Amino acid sequence: MTEQRKIEREDAKRAPKARSLFERADAAFGLDGLNPSKVPGNLPAAKVAPRPIKQKEEAASAVAPRTQPAPLSGAAPHSAEPAPAPAPKVERAVTLCGPRMEIDRDYMIAADLIVPEDPVTGLLEEFRIVKRELLADARASDDDAARRILICSPLPGEGKTYCATNLAIALAAERDIEVVLVDADMINPSITRRLGVEAGAGLMDALADKTLKPEELVSPTDIDGLFIMPAGTSSALDAEYLTSSRTAEVLDRLTRGAPNRFVIFDTPPALAASPAAELAAHVGQALLVVRADETSRAALEDTRQLLSACPDIKLLLNAAQFSPSGRRFGDYGEREE
Repeated sequence: MTEQRKIEREDAKRAPKARSLFERADAAFGLDGLNPSKVPGNLPAAKVAPRPIKQKEEAASAVAPRTQPAPLSGAAPHSAEPAPAPAPKVERAVTLCGPRMEIDRDYMIAADLIVPEDPVTGLLEEFRIVKRELLADARASDDDAARRILICSPLPGEGKTYCATNLAIALAAERDIEVVLVDADMINPSITRRLGVEAGAGLMDALADKTLKPEELVSPTDIDGLFIMPAGTSSALDAEYLTSSRTAEVLDRLTRGAPNRFVIFDTPPALAASPAAELAAHVGQALLVVRADETSRAALEDTRQLLSACPDIKLLLNAAQFSPSGRRFGDYGEREE
């Protein structure tokens, strides 16, 4: 087998090996002088003091609980659980605690009023329709004034006291409702007379004497849910008392905190005396009673202007003899075949 190897040139054998760039630089500038000096091997060893162990501190840190860093100045301290929000303050309704009244049923029959114990009549059905609209508007509002209802007429003899009394009796038949019937006709009070009960201190006494509590002048009756507040002692300053700030305080006290309490005001005719117009500013609904075929359009418009402080005025046509739809309540019942 033929041997193979690299053939060296003759001149390469004779010429010395060329030095690299780094070797020539070291020879010219002495780069070995830049290296760190060698440490003699016969130097004594350095004595390093051992670090003392703080046993007390280590023991304390092992036992003590980990604390939170102190809050920055002005910052509220961190709480694991937020404080509960305070419960809203609920005002309780005042209890109507006047002397109890027993209503004479014979007086009610003589005045052609609704008698709660009697069978359902056409008259009751008519006032059920009236009260439904008043109840719906009152419940749709968050304002206590919506549960204060003024009953008025333009002129005397149109049946406003008759309608106010029957409406109060029909409302009291609702479950869980209290109805306060207020005789606000100081000139001709007739609520107590129609119901056969004794008149005593009432609305005007509460307005004139700030020491009196109005709830003590409102009397419960033997009709469930029905209360009566008489007109009270009349004077030449009745109109001035009604326009005072005391009126708002008294009426607010009767309805505040009592969402199921309604107050019905029987007022004098609006075109004959001023109380209706003055009380209109304290109620949320007004029922304007007009007599069919008797009340003029001019009287109706004038009354509406006087009651304009009330935001909701409704019209009730009384003593109507004709219904375009032919509706006659009270005729429906069991019939023989």
